[in-house]
Amino acid sequence: MQTVERIAAQIVAREGGYVNDPDDPGGATNHGVTIGTLRRLGVDVNGDGRVDVADVRALSRAQAARIYVDHYFRGPGLDRLPQALQANVFDMQVNAGANAVKLLQRLLSRMGFACGDDGIIGPRTIAAAQAAAAAAPAHIADAYGIARRNYYYALADARPASRKYARRKDGGKGGWITRAEEFIAPKYHLSTAEHRMRTAKWA
Repeated sequence: MQTVERIAAQIVAREGGYVNDPDDPGGATNHGVTIGTLRRLGVDVNGDGRVDVADVRALSRAQAARIYVDHYFRGPGLDRLPQALQANVFDMQVNAGANAVKLLQRLLSRMGFACGDDGIIGPRTIAAAQAAAAAAPAHIADAYGIARRNYYYALADARPASRKYARRKDGGKGGWITRAEEFIAPKYHLSTAEHRMRTAKWA
């Protein structure tokens, strides 16, 4: 079993370094941590009394990993979820905020384990997740990973500027899709042809 610190280090590696993509609503980002997150948490990395782009640039990998563990894993209570779900929900929490938990809650309800989809891990969500994991121990992780992949496709359907994250220029799988599939058993990965068919309607 991996430690949460090891999982956080893997997330930092996936996120990459500093970027400030105008198509990314998160704005300036380093190791996946956005300027909005630093401001919300009051993290003045360089100690100049302001939280701005310079702090995003100065953020170290270790600092990013600590933010993830404290504010994206333990803070929201992901440590109370079944072990099979923790790494994937954690990774998506970094990538998509509370939508990661909302996605899980909707999946659990579709599986017959009702809970609200408020993005908050409370007693009902924990009970539903534990019941679903007990009922389908070999499938719960894949089910969440597939739901996550579908979420990214749907997001790109609705927001053309985001399609570059789901589909590469050559038509292959973009970063969102390959990232989701890291948590899905290979037998459930989409083939290149299936991916191209799924994105064919995009301009």
